[in-house]
Amino acid sequence: MKPDDPLLRILACPLDKGPLTLLEGGGALYNPRLRRRYPIVDGIPQLLPASGDPVADEEHQQLLVRSEPTGRTGRTGRTGP
Repeated sequence: MKPDDPLLRILACPLDKGPLTLLEGGGALYNPRLRRRYPIVDGIPQLLPASGDPVADEEHQQLLVRSEPTGRTGRTGRTGP
C-alpha cells in the first residue's frame, strides 16, 4: 500500500472508528490513539479487532516518527508542531 492510495481515505480503526496512519514502507496501519498496529498482508489491510497488535510506549514513539500521513484528515499521528 502506498501513501497516495485512495483506499486510505476511507479506512478506519475497527475499535475507535478513527483514522489510521500508514507506516513508512506501507507494511502496516497504525492507530496512535489506541497504540495498535494493523498489518497489511498482500496489499490487504487486516482490520479485524483481533488483528491489531498492541504497541509498547517505546515502540509507539518510534512508530510516530516512521508514520506517513493518510491524506484523509492530514493527521499523521505525530506530536508537536
